[in-house]
Amino acid sequence: MILILGCSNPKNSSEFIEKASGRYLFNANETMEIYFKEQILFVKWRGNENLEPLKVNDSTFYLKELNEKLVFVSNPSTHIKLAPKREHKEVVYKFRKLTDGEKTPKEHLIDKNFDLALESYLNIQKKDSLNKSIQWNTINNLAHRYFKTENKETALSLFEINIKLYPKKPAVYRNYGYALMEIKDTINAIKNYKKALSIYPDDQRAIKFLNKHKTK
Repeated sequence: MILILGCSNPKNSSEFIEKASGRYLFNANETMEIYFKEQILFVKWRGNENLEPLKVNDSTFYLKELNEKLVFVSNPSTHIKLAPKREHKEVVYKFRKLTDGEKTPKEHLIDKNFDLALESYLNIQKKDSLNKSIQWNTINNLAHRYFKTENKETALSLFEINIKLYPKKPAVYRNYGYALMEIKDTINAIKNYKKALSIYPDDQRAIKFLNKHKTK
C-alpha cells in the first residue's frame, strides 16, 4: 500500500497557473489538458473531465487514474514528466506542452482537415516509424470504425492516408478497394485491387476479387 500525503494548500500560484495551463502531448495522437478552477489544478484526459489530482508539492501532483505523479517542469521549456518509479524500468516519460493551435492527427480528422491530418501522420512517421499510432493496421482499423459509423468521408480519407504512408503495402490498397466497393465505386475499387496485385502477385484476396469482377 502506498501512502501519498497531500500538500496542505491545494491552491496554486498565479505564476504556476499561467505556465502550467494548456494541452500536453500524452502520446503521438492523444492529449492531456491542464486547467484550473479557483486556483485548483484539474485534468482533462481520455474523455474524463474534472479529474482532480492530489497536490503533493508546488510542482508535483498525484493522478490516481494514471497511478502516477505528474511533475511540472518549466526549464528549458514547459513539460510534464512522470516521477521515477520501479515500474518505469528507468524509462523517462515526458509530455511536452503543445503550442497554440497545434493539433494531433486525430483532432485534424475530427475537424475534417484531412491534409493536415496526413501532414501530422507523416511527421510522426519521420520521427518514429515504429510509433503505434501510425502503424498501417492501426489506421486501417480506425478507418473501418469510421466507416461502420457512417462517417464515410473520414473513413475514405484515412484509407487514402494509409496508402500515402505505406505505398508499397498491398493490404492498404485492398482495404481501400473494399471500402470503395461498399459505396458502389466499382471502377476505383478494381484499380486498387489491381494495384495490390501488382505489388504482390500472389495476393489471393486480390486475385479472388478481380476474377469475380473481371467482366466489369
